[in-house]
Amino acid sequence: MAWITDKTAKHQLDKEASQVHKEDLQSLLERQKAIEDKVKNSGKLKRFGTDIHLMFSLIRDYWRGDYRAIPWKSIAAIAGALLYVMNPLDLIPDLIFGFGLLDDAGVVALCLKLVESDLHKYAAWKDLKET
Repeated sequence: MAWITDKTAKHQLDKEASQVHKEDLQSLLERQKAIEDKVKNSGKLKRFGTDIHLMFSLIRDYWRGDYRAIPWKSIAAIAGALLYVMNPLDLIPDLIFGFGLLDDAGVVALCLKLVESDLHKYAAWKDLKET
């Protein structure tokens, strides 16, 4: 990801996250299939498929009120990253063959780095809940 620096990815993630409000979560959840399909069909994003599925699960449990042991800042970062993936005209438009999804992958990777411990805690909570 030499074309997208952590600084650029952080700027884009901060920009998206700052625009996320609790009311936006339901709309994001309604787009889950479209976002997961885009990820599944993309070489650059495909490796994040499992993480993105977990991110959606976390947002759904947060939205329902089932899981609130996470700061809003992490929820906003996750939602911001997912919304960024959905935007075809972001920093590098998705239509640019070979490069269009590099920025999406950079934003998702940075988001995962920033919320890693929150995702681990959520995954542990989810495992305990399901057993």
